[in-house]
Amino acid sequence: MQTVLIIDDDIELVELLKEYIKLEGFDVGTEHDGEAGARAALQGLSSGKAYDIVVLDIMMPKLNGIEALRRIRAASNVPVIMLTAKGDNTDRILGLELGADDYVPKPSSPREIVARIRAILRRAAPVENTLMTDKITVGDLTLWPQQRRLEWQAQVVELTSTEFNLLEILVKNAGHVVSKNELSEQALGRPLARFDRSIDVHLSSVRQKLGALSDGRSCIHTVYRLGYQYLKE
Repeated sequence: MQTVLIIDDDIELVELLKEYIKLEGFDVGTEHDGEAGARAALQGLSSGKAYDIVVLDIMMPKLNGIEALRRIRAASNVPVIMLTAKGDNTDRILGLELGADDYVPKPSSPREIVARIRAILRRAAPVENTLMTDKITVGDLTLWPQQRRLEWQAQVVELTSTEFNLLEILVKNAGHVVSKNELSEQALGRPLARFDRSIDVHLSSVRQKLGALSDGRSCIHTVYRLGYQYLKE
């Protein structure tokens, strides 16, 4: 059974989400402040099992969601969905820059949150018992999609779940432009909303983690008004 940690100080909302998510077949843990939530996300369940995904609100006591996410990302790549105030683009973008996999604006339905959880977990799950021979190599980059493993210039690079999904799509289409809407549909499991900068922020982070090609260019090229392209050297 996959496990979800909800971190939100709205006790009534948390109980509603907990019951709904449990009915959808998940095991659910809850915390009501950012400090306890970050600790639980890193320690896992009392049984010792790590959480599979975290749903994290931004506005909370003791430690807000942004700082809680910062602590989580310092030690873990567990997928994180941020709950953000509708129209609050500043916190939304900051959360994505710190490594959140996606966001859901409040108020939102439990059904939408579960849909986002399923979309991220479906794309984040590695395939067990597969050989490391299933790989894609483009220039300095080698990608093992089944194991969710990446090497750049023979060095392992850690990506969040969504960052890996986006890079995998671009690498599989190396030399061709992939639209932002295609990237959103395939990597996030949702259509690209108007003014949504999620893809841009995630790929900016990937660029920083990979570094430059031998000629100084980024391996991920922005094609104005069309999308993104992974360059073949």
